[in-house]
Amino acid sequence: MSASRSVHRTPVSVTVHQQSRALEIEFDDGRRFRIPFELMRVYSPSAEVQGHGPGQETLQTGKRDVVIDAIEPVGHYAVKPTFSDGHDTGLYTWDFLYRLGSQQDELLAQYLERLAQAGLDRDADMARPAGGACHSH
Repeated sequence: MSASRSVHRTPVSVTVHQQSRALEIEFDDGRRFRIPFELMRVYSPSAEVQGHGPGQETLQTGKRDVVIDAIEPVGHYAVKPTFSDGHDTGLYTWDFLYRLGSQQDELLAQYLERLAQAGLDRDADMARPAGGACHSH
């Protein structure tokens, strides 16, 4: 998708599959994706994960078995999932979900590479600092 041209896609169906831990979403252009919950969680658009600017991202681990406990619509442009690890601050716009779905293989490979470079295990559960989701930087 070109940065100079924004295409707004609209889902025609959204299904949460708990057993396979994937969000199935079909868009009005006919494309259908099954986005793993783990991918959604590690690429959450929230400040807790993305930080407040480039280079402030927090690498997530221990999210392979995360599930979506609840999901609610936000206007006509996004959904807000609540994950089983308590994370509930990401607003997933339709364009963001389309990007996750269409680029999931590349994004998963990038995530696994970042883990390897950091010497971290995909399944290691990192301790959370006490306090809120957004800490002083």
